[in-house]
Amino acid sequence: MPQMSPMNWLSLFCMFIIVFMIFNTLNYFNFMYVSKKTITKNLKKTFNWKW
Repeated sequence: MPQMSPMNWLSLFCMFIIVFMIFNTLNYFNFMYVSKKTITKNLKKTFNWKW
């Protein structure tokens, strides 16, 4: 029946939004990158040449 078509489109759209949000949250929380700049900053040795 053509009258029920908007209801199907609305459910399809809601399903797409839910799947999209789940995919984005899983993608964000599974790949947490560590900055390499903080690791090299701690290994830097200072040399006081004035004394």
